[in-house]
Amino acid sequence: MLLLVILDEFGVMRFNELSRAIPDISPKVLSGHLKTLESIGLVKRILYAEVPPRTEYELTELGKSLIPILNQLSEWARRNLEKISKNLRKRD
Repeated sequence: MLLLVILDEFGVMRFNELSRAIPDISPKVLSGHLKTLESIGLVKRILYAEVPPRTEYELTELGKSLIPILNQLSEWARRNLEKISKNLRKRD
């Protein structure tokens, strides 16, 4: 979810830019998430035949169509954070 939101905000990004945007993610995990998002059609990977090779990532139209839903989910979570936190404290 975070990768999709970041790509929506910044547009086309290289792997290292994404890595800097999410400092706590390992390169292996980031790569795996990007491959998964690409395989389901939410992210497009663009490989340039240069030396050194350059790879960029961007949202596909399908990925862009998910952003309003993610924004609604985020807004719902913000509105209900206090209730959710209270329920979690009850559980412990």
